[in-house]
Amino acid sequence: MVRDGANVAMMKKLGFEGFDPAGGKVLMRVDFNVPLDKERCITDDTRIRAALPTINRLLELGAGVILMSHLGRPKGRIDQTFSLRPVADRLADLLPVPVKFAQDSVGPDAQKKASKLQPGEVLLLENLRFNPGETDNDAGFSAGLAGLGDLYVNDAFGTAHRAHASTVGVTAHFNECRAGLLMQRELEFLGTLLGKAESPFVAILGGAKVSGKVDVILNLLGKVDILILGGGMIFTFLQVHGMKIGTSLLDEDSTDVVKEITLKAKESSTQLVLPVDCIVAKEFSDKSDKKEVLVTDIPDGWMGLDIGSKTVVRYCEILNGARTVFWNGPMGVFELPSFAGGTRAVCQAVAEATDKGAKSVVGGGDSVAAAQQMGFAERISHISTGGGASLEFMAGRDLPGITALANV
Repeated sequence: MVRDGANVAMMKKLGFEGFDPAGGKVLMRVDFNVPLDKERCITDDTRIRAALPTINRLLELGAGVILMSHLGRPKGRIDQTFSLRPVADRLADLLPVPVKFAQDSVGPDAQKKASKLQPGEVLLLENLRFNPGETDNDAGFSAGLAGLGDLYVNDAFGTAHRAHASTVGVTAHFNECRAGLLMQRELEFLGTLLGKAESPFVAILGGAKVSGKVDVILNLLGKVDILILGGGMIFTFLQVHGMKIGTSLLDEDSTDVVKEITLKAKESSTQLVLPVDCIVAKEFSDKSDKKEVLVTDIPDGWMGLDIGSKTVVRYCEILNGARTVFWNGPMGVFELPSFAGGTRAVCQAVAEATDKGAKSVVGGGDSVAAAQQMGFAERISHISTGGGASLEFMAGRDLPGITALANV
């Protein structure tokens, strides 16, 4: 299949080639938006660990490193529930050097600690979103951040689709804005999918609603050989195709676009594959009565919560022959053990295809969580750290945080 070079230019960003930050202070955007429990303890440090290679490389090159990130949605107000202090403590456990912590992001404490930062030291600023200037991409806030460092590196792919002060505004104050190692890896893998993916290229899209995946589906038509659909979104397709869906999830606002997708799929070189059976239940509960039915036979008063066994076999057979795989979105309500079978089977099939040489990319919070929880993450070629960013990339959109980086 011939594929266009969409987003290829976004891959060619200046990285660490010829980079000499020795003696300087590198202002580095990271994505430390990690989950916390009620005691404000980090429950998953994956995003922190993902930034370690770039941080350590900068330290090895003799730079001082000033890290900046957001956490949660404090809406421009100081809210200690979203403080990055727990992240600083965890980061200190993972790095070979102590981690200093600033009580603000552009205020007196940040300025004082940044001015005294020495090569080989690390400083983490307080939550950027405690200041409304971050999400507003405010010029003054951007200048304040830029004034803390001599050089700029963006390693936060997960925020690259946001035109915020720390991802876009700040870049106007530096001659060269470079991509970190994680950012480069994301662009390499995702860029390959839209550029030079090896056939057969199979994309798997799941999740609850069609509306969140419309642009991705439309952009992938003609680029992938087979597009597999699962999750709650399938019931909107089924109803549009004239089937009864009981009390299954229906994305009423997307019925017209589903008709458009169906038509364009027929006109494209992509084979669009829908489930042939599903697991239905009377209630949205792990303890509810359930049974397997053909998608043409969903009973009134029952809801579909997972793909069925015939569909699992079909999807796994397709993945068995794949050379490139992109997966975003679970096949069912995998959070409930009774309806996790489809997601588990597909995840295993992606891992097995990878074992045989396929290049696989998993993007999106739920898909990544499933791969990790089910023990298949280590067998995937690349686990994307950016849910929304990876979707927008695969939809063919320019990501402001990437566009702002220097080209090679």
